[in-house]
Amino acid sequence: MHVCYRTQGVCSQAIEFDIEDDNRLANVRFTGGCNGNLKAIGKLVEGCPADEIAQKLAGNRCGGKATSCADQLSIAIRRALAQKADA
Repeated sequence: MHVCYRTQGVCSQAIEFDIEDDNRLANVRFTGGCNGNLKAIGKLVEGCPADEIAQKLAGNRCGGKATSCADQLSIAIRRALAQKADA
């Protein structure tokens, strides 16, 4: 399942990733934001269980913002997993 998620309240504008048949993350890419840090997040979560990553990153904040790019990834994963379960 390929996911394109439009972020809210952060520097990046979008997140794209795949959830493989075994619910592992692949090809995580951020558009905009802190390039080096976001590439690192993509590498760190590659091949990891999507639900585990969503749980770990949930609630992470950036400075005074109520969210972060990592938190936005968590939200995107949870929404995608819910859609996948409903299909």
